[in-house]
Amino acid sequence: MPAFRFVKSTYSGGNAGQECVEVARNIPDTVAVRDSKRPTGPVLIIAPTAWDAFQADLRRP
Repeated sequence: MPAFRFVKSTYSGGNAGQECVEVARNIPDTVAVRDSKRPTGPVLIIAPTAWDAFQADLRRP
């Protein structure tokens, strides 16, 4: 598995036990997403265009 550098969501409260998402964009043509509470758990791999569309949908009023 590539060496993803995960970053916690800026919307994360940072408190223990909270549901947080971590995202890695350091590998070309790849966006990796994981649950911060399960750093050794599964990683979802997404195409950057799909990730950008997902984020755009979240920002829509």
